Amino acid sequence: MRVVVDLTRCQGYGQCVFLAPDVFTMRDEALLYDLQPADERREHVLRAAAACPVQAIHLDRTAGPPREADGEVMKDGRIVIVGASLAGARAAEVLRREGFAGSLTMIGDERGEPYDRPPLSKQVLTGQVPPEHTLLPRLREIDAEWLCGTPATGLDVAGKRVRLADGREVGFDRVLLATGTRARRWPDEAQAALEGVHTLRDARDAAGLRRALAAGPRRVLILGAGFTGSEIASVCRELDLPVTVVERGPAPLYSAMGGVIGDVAAGLQREHGVDLRCDTTVTELLSDGAGRLTGARLSDGGTVEADVAVVALGSVRNVEWLRDSGLAVSAWGVTCDAGCRAVDLNGLVTDDVFVAGDIARFPHPLYEYQFMTLEHWGNAVSQAEIAAHNMVSDQAHRWPHLSVPVFWSSQFGVNIKSVGVPTFADQVVFTQGSPEERRFVAVYGYKGRITAAVTFDQAMWLEFYQHRIEQAAPFPPDYRHVGMGAADGGPVPARVPERLVPSAGATVVVTGHDPAERRVSLVHPR
Repeated sequence: MRVVVDLTRCQGYGQCVFLAPDVFTMRDEALLYDLQPADERREHVLRAAAACPVQAIHLDRTAGPPREADGEVMKDGRIVIVGASLAGARAAEVLRREGFAGSLTMIGDERGEPYDRPPLSKQVLTGQVPPEHTLLPRLREIDAEWLCGTPATGLDVAGKRVRLADGREVGFDRVLLATGTRARRWPDEAQAALEGVHTLRDARDAAGLRRALAAGPRRVLILGAGFTGSEIASVCRELDLPVTVVERGPAPLYSAMGGVIGDVAAGLQREHGVDLRCDTTVTELLSDGAGRLTGARLSDGGTVEADVAVVALGSVRNVEWLRDSGLAVSAWGVTCDAGCRAVDLNGLVTDDVFVAGDIARFPHPLYEYQFMTLEHWGNAVSQAEIAAHNMVSDQAHRWPHLSVPVFWSSQFGVNIKSVGVPTFADQVVFTQGSPEERRFVAVYGYKGRITAAVTFDQAMWLEFYQHRIEQAAPFPPDYRHVGMGAADGGPVPARVPERLVPSAGATVVVTGHDPAERRVSLVHPR
């Protein structure tokens, strides 16, 4: 059987640990689990899933009958999903649940079935589960044609066809774009190819890095202290491996949560023996002359000796194949409306092209309608459900994607969760617990209202603050809770990164004079 826990919902109650302790384990509030437990544990896992207070445990099972639809539903025709990972697989399940019985084609660049990516930087690297145990459970058997291992290379919106790398073309009535992201590689190709240099994005990456860590390197060098880099550093210390983390910003997690929480994360890493170098970059990866990594040269003039390096410098959205499609595509993603319908170069919403997951750049009403892309597990699932519903529904019954972003990370024995957008803030205040004890709730505010909350081992508060965000509750919070201990100092500046404006990608030129002929053309940089 296959198991996956929606950790955006999990609140650390731990009933699953008591009912199936050889499948689920809890480290403080951080839940770890075997994604593909032995069949003899099935009854225990079923009881654990039934007992979960927030119903966060999903198993292989056939879902109930299709839901009774509101309004007109597209039941026949051809739907193509480009991207066969989490968002694409979830959308396919929802399409069948919604009553779509027509032709469904799944296109993916990786061979094999969809799998869950978060465990790759956690259970897989520690050796708790092998990479092949990360396959996603199917809540509904998907009647679909799977074209895996053959990436899409182009999209003809007018002709309604997807072009594939092997020369084939697949026609559609409606198409969902969910091609996700890939790891950003080290820019120097020769240095990136050195033996010992790794990235972490897919199952093959995880298997290779696991082997490298299991071999007992003298030191691991991690380039970047975002969530992925920090989680890998945590695994290294758990394996008792010396690790150096080099971060361009002033603190770990700074770009996602700001400097206040970044300082807490920095202290957490150093307490666990991480050699953390902030406000520093790697300028060169060094070799022994025979193709093997020996270390790195840093921007401060120093060097670090290491025989394993992990490049964790963020991700690149897989949108190059859409460059000539006529859609509004950039390094920031594919622009769409709140109903996941893609927008073309002229700013017009398309009727038959939808977007979901890591590449979707959509306006969020809670955050002043600013366009954002969210590389979060929970967003991929919820946005895929909205997109799938809207693909087969009439205009009067389409839904907007209004989910409040939720993200989690497990590192150094601490369960870190956030709800909302922490970088959309000007102040932050600790409302429960203590940052010194690494157990607290930090609430973010912008112009007098709550916009986000971050918890360290206090996940049960997350739902409460999600409701406060949705209701535009005033900031700073004017209520007191049991256990409040760190709020006496009041709000402090959130120290979030300056909001970036796209400047290095393609731009547009407007042509024509009559309103009927005015159009936009895309101009790529040379």
